[in-house]
Amino acid sequence: MFTITMADGLEADKYIEIWKFKKLIKDLEAARGNGTSMISLIMPPRDQIYRVTKMLGDEFSTALNIKSRVNKQSVLGAIKSAQQKLKLYNEVPPNGLVLYTRMIVTEDAKEKKVTIDFEPFRPINASLYLCDYKFHTEVLNELLESDDKFGFIVMDGNGTLIGTLSGNTREILHTFSVVLPKKHGRGGQSA
Repeated sequence: MFTITMADGLEADKYIEIWKFKKLIKDLEAARGNGTSMISLIMPPRDQIYRVTKMLGDEFSTALNIKSRVNKQSVLGAIKSAQQKLKLYNEVPPNGLVLYTRMIVTEDAKEKKVTIDFEPFRPINASLYLCDYKFHTEVLNELLESDDKFGFIVMDGNGTLIGTLSGNTREILHTFSVVLPKKHGRGGQSA
């Protein structure tokens, strides 16, 4: 007879979520597009939706200058899809926002937009926008590296900072400054 406690259930949920995350990364890495119609967009927690929307508008204007008609249509479609998905968000979620968009060609030779958006299971401290022939998942792989939490103390002549580091997430717990007396000209060797 064995029983599962609430703590075991929460731990199991965490491992299931990490397994799903690893599978998603594997699927994203395997995806390939024709031309540069695959958009990888990663926003850290403190980023602003309107800033990214404006940047995508600027990218749309730039993409209008692409000479290849097929490539231009694919890139413009992917940018429009990303803009539409961002309209669903009022603000960036607490752990950040990850958005992948691409145009795929179906079996009946029609283009279809595919958009994947999610909040990662841990805070993400990177900002990324790339329009390429593949999805860029390097930042997501960094989230899987280490859960270990380290403490650190930084001291100098002006003060002290106390914080923690877990993966690529830094958290400042406390800072304080000090005022030390200045050097004076008395004492030391005599002239």
